[in-house]
Amino acid sequence: MSILVIEDEIKVANFITKGLQEEGYEIIAAYDGEEGLEMALAGEYEGIVLDLMLPKRDGISILRELRARGIRTPVLILTAKGTIQDKVIGLDSGADDYLAKPFHFEELTARIRSMLRRSTVDKATQLEVGDLVLDTISHKAKRGEEDIELTAREYALLEYLMRNADRVLSRSVITQHVWNYNFDIESNLVDVYINRLRNKIEVDNRPRLIHSIRGVGYVMREKPPEGEEGN
Repeated sequence: MSILVIEDEIKVANFITKGLQEEGYEIIAAYDGEEGLEMALAGEYEGIVLDLMLPKRDGISILRELRARGIRTPVLILTAKGTIQDKVIGLDSGADDYLAKPFHFEELTARIRSMLRRSTVDKATQLEVGDLVLDTISHKAKRGEEDIELTAREYALLEYLMRNADRVLSRSVITQHVWNYNFDIESNLVDVYINRLRNKIEVDNRPRLIHSIRGVGYVMREKPPEGEEGN
């Protein structure tokens, strides 16, 4: 399983490369933005680890170029800043996950494994998060033994959240994928539909599956993530 690592700090690149090789991954490394983009366009990889602050070409422009060309390879971005704004920009540009520096290697490998698992879910016809099951052929949802009725838009939103389980999604990204138009910062459309879904799948004191991330958006997962809002 091959991973492209685009990182200009030699020590960090070597640290990532050595560790991932010991985990059984085949690693190809690039040390500046131009070289990284060239390798990303020329090769086929199961995943890409991409630093945002690169010489010659920054990580965000690389990410946008890849997505504009239709390359859907999962991308984990690394950022030294770790601010919410950096995370939002990365997610909006097409990143699948992010990790702030400095980081523990165990967290890096866990995020890579999760990212690669999600990439295989795109072809699944039955999606599961906890005891919630969604059949993408019949468009039927069930939590435990209880059937859940969904409108067409509610289904589209739930499918998108479940296909991207464990991935933090900004409101802008959700709007683009579910409604197919650009996000209006003053609109509460996403929040309204999230609440509708919650009222259907999280009733009767069932554990929460859709979690709010302060200043960013939402994530669907069984366990509450760090940074979850109180609503």
